[in-house]
Amino acid sequence: MYVKTILDEKGRNVVTGGPQLTVRQAAVYLHENHIGAIVIVDRNDRIAGIATERDIVAAVARNGAECLDKPISSIMWGNVHRCSEAQTVNELMEMMSNLRARHIPVEKDGRLVGIVSIGDVVKSHIRAIEREADAIKAYITG
Repeated sequence: MYVKTILDEKGRNVVTGGPQLTVRQAAVYLHENHIGAIVIVDRNDRIAGIATERDIVAAVARNGAECLDKPISSIMWGNVHRCSEAQTVNELMEMMSNLRARHIPVEKDGRLVGIVSIGDVVKSHIRAIEREADAIKAYITG
């Protein structure tokens, strides 16, 4: 199975913001959209960074509530690890495990086309196992 399959099933909508977004606004976006990460993009939809709920909590713990009014660029990860639609789910799982990353943006031709979370990967893995189990049952009973 490929990353493209996950995006085709879950959709390609990604909550994004610009580097001028405040940490507070990013926290609101995360809360309102029930997501764990927001991708920061430039005017050309190129990935500039990523900020997660953990990054926000760490910033508040380090600097107090005043960090909430600073730009998201002050706490985001600028060196964003990305994947392509052509990568396999196994490659993506290895990448997430090695990087200890829960969210990996998906890029095509230098542009953001989706995001995959660890939850998306687990769901796709479970679906693949269920399909395999169904096929084995059908083979045994058929």
